[in-house]
Amino acid sequence: MYQYSRAIYRSVKDLIDPYASVETQLEHRRQILLACEQTMERLADDPHYFSRPERALFQDIRRYFPITNQAQVGWAVEKGVSAAVKFIHEQIEAGALDGGIARCKATTRKGKACQRTPLPERDYCPSHQHLERTKVAA
Repeated sequence: MYQYSRAIYRSVKDLIDPYASVETQLEHRRQILLACEQTMERLADDPHYFSRPERALFQDIRRYFPITNQAQVGWAVEKGVSAAVKFIHEQIEAGALDGGIARCKATTRKGKACQRTPLPERDYCPSHQHLERTKVAA
């Protein structure tokens, strides 16, 4: 997650208010980097319950940029966070997170991934085992 927070920071650091003093600009850079890292840490720790992380990060850092650069900052934040979210969801589906525990491959009625553990040597949990394609003896 380090690479995602740093990529966001590098893409927006030069857009900081150019009329602020050098010390102020350095402090703003520190605050932006801290906000990026905290967002990525929270996203990695609790990906299922962090609603709209790109919005949260943009709200945290937007005050450091002039209004003329905020659209560009918003775009950079949205692209960086969406890449991180995609990576995390791939890791969750592969079972790399949660201590290597695999997750059921079914989706719920709301279209979200099922969070239950599948049956041993299967792809689906007990609630979704009917989705498992059984081999029909011919």
